[in-house]
Amino acid sequence: MPHFVLDCSEHIIKLQSPKEILMAVHNAAVNSNLFDENDIKVRLNPFKENYLVGGKQEDFIHVFANIMEGRTTEQKASLSKQIVRKLNAMFPNIPFIAININDFEKATYCNKNMV
Repeated sequence: MPHFVLDCSEHIIKLQSPKEILMAVHNAAVNSNLFDENDIKVRLNPFKENYLVGGKQEDFIHVFANIMEGRTTEQKASLSKQIVRKLNAMFPNIPFIAININDFEKATYCNKNMV
């Protein structure tokens, strides 16, 4: 926890290496001071086809962040802005870069170490 899953058009990984993209999001999460670095997980899903943005195949990046409940709205908004700013700096010509943050409920979260 937390999980950052990036969906993007395949062209994105031709502009920057997947490792650089993953590390950019990882480092933004670390720099937010909201998480223990060892808990941060980042994944990248490039789409070659089977996607539309505004009815056509335009380049995009969308980050789906899933974090444990307990952060304030201001903390989550700041995290969103930090990640979008970093990705926008890396990809200034990509027309669509966005993030949304969802909270996990602590009461219903479970991993293998908890059973």
